[in-house]
Amino acid sequence: MSAALRTVATSLARSARVAAPARAFSASSVARSETGLNSLNVFTDEENMMREAASRFANEKVKPLVSKMDEAEKMDPEIIKGLFEQGFMGIETPEEFGGAGGSFTSAIIVVEELAKIDPAVSVCCDVQNTLVNTLFRTHGTQAQKEKYLAGLATNTVGSFCLSEAGSGTDAFALKTRAEKKGDYYVLNGHKMWITNAGESETFLVFANVDPSKGYKGITAFIVEKGMGVKVAKKEAKLGIRASSTCLLNFDDVKVPASNILGEIGRGYKYSIEILNEGRIGIAAQMLGLAQGAFDVAVPYTFERKQFGQAVGEYQGMQHQYAQVAVEIEAARLLTYNAARLKEEGKPFIREAAMAKLYASQVAEKAASKAIEWMGGVGFTRDYPVEKFYRDAKIGAIYEGTSNIQLQTIAKMIQQQYKA
Repeated sequence: MSAALRTVATSLARSARVAAPARAFSASSVARSETGLNSLNVFTDEENMMREAASRFANEKVKPLVSKMDEAEKMDPEIIKGLFEQGFMGIETPEEFGGAGGSFTSAIIVVEELAKIDPAVSVCCDVQNTLVNTLFRTHGTQAQKEKYLAGLATNTVGSFCLSEAGSGTDAFALKTRAEKKGDYYVLNGHKMWITNAGESETFLVFANVDPSKGYKGITAFIVEKGMGVKVAKKEAKLGIRASSTCLLNFDDVKVPASNILGEIGRGYKYSIEILNEGRIGIAAQMLGLAQGAFDVAVPYTFERKQFGQAVGEYQGMQHQYAQVAVEIEAARLLTYNAARLKEEGKPFIREAAMAKLYASQVAEKAASKAIEWMGGVGFTRDYPVEKFYRDAKIGAIYEGTSNIQLQTIAKMIQQQYKA
């Protein structure tokens, strides 16, 4: 059992006053029914353990600070420290590098549970796991893993740096340049909308080493903040305010050639692949947000009485929360189906796009309805539903807009049906 998982197990055992299962993630298997088939609600012991730990951390540590962090537009350092201590920042990272050695589904579970309380904390964890760590695990050399991956699992925040002012959805139009100078490269350019940039010490930067080759010159570089990365403007955002989103400047930043991640000119391929996976993480964030808003608003409808009856008992209200409950469950099934397909090494791009698209739509609807169900108080900052509403909008934008998800789905349907 990894040190991170052992910490989780010890915490849970202490709370429940029972012995924690002494099993590593690799030793666990999903319980099978007599038919050999599973529902999407069947999880390993360790995945269930991770869910309990994430839920407890979110409710006990994050929840008391949500409003304060949102108002300050800054993540409390103790929350980031806690994410590392709980093993939530290196969930799939092998134990030899200080990670939990867990499943992809475990990472998705944690993202969902954190988002039920604060989607801003959730996305910090999500980007670290599904984008940054995965790129290191998949394409890093042994030396790079030893130098960087261990830190990313235990104490160092990382950022994925692809977007620029002129290359958002059209990511391959990026202008950041990497010029070869002996045994190092000199990076010049700017990156925008970079999540976790305010706290990061390690940056995965996509730059073009040969613009004449177009997108086939795009290469991924491992850049340390101390090499000269300048964190410039911090964006003032509508939602997920505690999550830092910043402009980065690279002015003659010297990066050793040994810090190229993977192969030269393959950065475009790596970014496409990793964003397909990352979309499942955003789906989980939006799913958690929707459930979080629902969990706050529905109980209130049974406490609030009008005309001598709880508002939640009126048929008009019953039909509304029943409909949203169905849609949340549908989003959950889409999300976890995509996660399991990815884990099993099966095609999942269409399913990931569907999950992100639909979960972001459901998040907006659930948060909006939650405000309406709570009436005037839902519109105030005394309750968290107004924040959920603000946070929900980003789901249709980052890691591929909703239109891009629709285009991806349509393209794959066309390939399937067009003669």
